[in-house]
Amino acid sequence: MNNKFDALKDDDSGDHDQNEENSTQKDGEKEKMDRDKGQSSSKRKAVVPGPAEHPLQYNYTFWYSRRTPGRPTSSQSYEQNIKQIGTFASVEQFWRFYSHMVRPGDLTGHSDFHLFKEGIKPMWEDDANKNGGKWIIRLRKGLASRCWENLILAMLGEQFMVGEEICGAVVSVRFQEDIISIWNKTASDQATTARIRDTLRRVLNLPPNTIMEYKTHTDSIKAWEEFHGLVNSSGPADRTLPSVSHTQGTTPAFEIQKSPCERAQLAVTPPVCALPERTGVCGWPSPLPSEGRP
Repeated sequence: MNNKFDALKDDDSGDHDQNEENSTQKDGEKEKMDRDKGQSSSKRKAVVPGPAEHPLQYNYTFWYSRRTPGRPTSSQSYEQNIKQIGTFASVEQFWRFYSHMVRPGDLTGHSDFHLFKEGIKPMWEDDANKNGGKWIIRLRKGLASRCWENLILAMLGEQFMVGEEICGAVVSVRFQEDIISIWNKTASDQATTARIRDTLRRVLNLPPNTIMEYKTHTDSIKAWEEFHGLVNSSGPADRTLPSVSHTQGTTPAFEIQKSPCERAQLAVTPPVCALPERTGVCGWPSPLPSEGRP
């Protein structure tokens, strides 16, 4: 009885050349199918708002990193250490991630949460970051969770009103203090950095005497490379650098060391802080910045 399987069998009874031609054609079709499959797979991975969801102006990605204090970190090993949690495109998708994440105040050790626009890695060297900088605020223990939530909600809600200038935000949990920062693309744009600073004060409800430090990524890279060259010859040390571009506040957070050797010594054996304890959001006294990399 003839059926479609018999027809396929009859087709297979052709000459050898025809089989070769068919085989080549099938290989070509298979390659095309694989390419199409890869492209469609990439398209499937694109994150879009769901039906009836409230879209954000930009897609964002959560990242997490953790490192061992005292162990020198190269740019390559740092990139390998940051782990992508997930990307979201709507308010509802954000809350699905955020509601299941550990709060910064419950993290231990040298841990960081990063929230950056999709396609931007939380690294100084990323194309979107390399000409930019960040505003840094140091927090006494117990304030990181609330400040982090207020900061990222303001960022997602476009409250900074600086267009595409915002790259992302970071919360860094350390032993004696916690640090939050917001990154922008163009460090040389003083009007934009000033607007970001003022909005940051408002959304976090910071006291007038709060110390706010702005650091360019170019300075961070240069200082770290200088410091890293020193510790390579003397042993491992924390990736911590007491360097500042400019600071907003009434009292300097620490004395800037002019000598690279003094920097290295300070990072290994921090001096006792003689400053009186400050009050407010930045209330934890710290003679040495400890945000590490980035």
